[in-house]
Amino acid sequence: MPHNPELMDKIVNLARRRGFVFPGSDIYGGLANSWDYGPLGTELKRNIMDAWWKRFVTSRGDMVGIDAAIIMNPKVWEASGHLAEFTDPLVECKKCHTRFRADQIDTVKACGHCGQKDGFTEPKNFNLMFKTFLGATEDATATAYLRGELAQAMFVDFKLVQETSRKRIPFGIAQQGKCFRNEITPGNFIFRTREFNLMEFEYFVHPSEWEKHFEYWLEEMKSWLDFCGVKRENLVFHEIEDGERAHYSKRTVDIEYHYPFGQKELYGIAYRTDYDVRKHLEASGSDLSYLDPMTNEKYVPHVVEPTFGIDRTTLVVMLEAYDEEDAPTSEDGETEKRVVMRFPKALAPYKVAVLPLSKKPVLSEIAEPLAARLRKRYATDYDETQSIGRRYRRQDEIGTPFCVTVDFDTPNDHKVTVRDRDAMTQDRVTLDELETYLGEKLGF
Repeated sequence: MPHNPELMDKIVNLARRRGFVFPGSDIYGGLANSWDYGPLGTELKRNIMDAWWKRFVTSRGDMVGIDAAIIMNPKVWEASGHLAEFTDPLVECKKCHTRFRADQIDTVKACGHCGQKDGFTEPKNFNLMFKTFLGATEDATATAYLRGELAQAMFVDFKLVQETSRKRIPFGIAQQGKCFRNEITPGNFIFRTREFNLMEFEYFVHPSEWEKHFEYWLEEMKSWLDFCGVKRENLVFHEIEDGERAHYSKRTVDIEYHYPFGQKELYGIAYRTDYDVRKHLEASGSDLSYLDPMTNEKYVPHVVEPTFGIDRTTLVVMLEAYDEEDAPTSEDGETEKRVVMRFPKALAPYKVAVLPLSKKPVLSEIAEPLAARLRKRYATDYDETQSIGRRYRRQDEIGTPFCVTVDFDTPNDHKVTVRDRDAMTQDRVTLDELETYLGEKLGF
């Protein structure tokens, strides 16, 4: 995908206009890089999260999930190295004092904010942890932090999870949820924000077997991206070199994507060795080692960590789904631009839309109960306003795979017309067979 800022503008516009993503605090002028998921965006994001959880957790025998607290004991972040190492290089414009990430700007050029060439300060490390205070006082004794990643709770809870679930290594602990990083320069819509959503798991392995597990999970991440409809040619697998990896990692591969604004990270997979588990073992005094019941070998497990950004997944799914084509409007060859969000059917916010040809009771008395019936199985929209052509276009633009039209023949022949979003075909299906037809087409 070549750099195409116009596409990004189209996605942001569609997201707001159709209820996928809104600017946060909009009626008060917004808040920089704060975004709220609207009705359709919430469904899309939830579908992504549910599909991920089913694929990586509930359908596997070697994975369990947790839902840990966002605020943890500050000693966790001290032991993990985040208070000392979780930093980005920062420079500041000497004229307007705007701060930038040093690795993302050319400090020889003019400031991107004020346009002056007074220069920038020398780079210094800026800690990304969000500081807060517990209780009524705001001093060092009450200092706490909003989590900057999901991983630490899975390390801290490793022994409890392993003993209560009775899992044997290799096994994984998965989690989804919000994280917070005091980013210097967030931007590009929901790509980089200070409040964001992650889904990841820590896969605990024998120290001698980390390489095979690393390669296995990297392939599984590729398979997940195939499921999400992401084309392989839009991905780059970037092996991070020594000196550039996070402080806890011995091997990292960033899965990067050709966004309209450039090639940047989408996911990552890291071999964290036994760094985190051992740090918490040493700092807490708790025995976090594992005793293999088959070999009687006792060791501190090593960890392979695949990380998936929920917001970035949502953005990439929208970018991959967006399509424009010339669609016929009449038999004389006239066409108009048709915008279609070709979401994978499992991820589409609505699976079906019920569209009575008119608001007349003879049709609505059939269409409304039909929509209620379909909602028991599928996320279903109901729309009876404007012409049927406009309603089709509206459903195309939000990615609904199938539209079910109740027309004036339906009361007599008990059939409806089912329109396919992608093929643009229309099939006449009996009301009694509609769920079976849709189940075969949707695949679930």
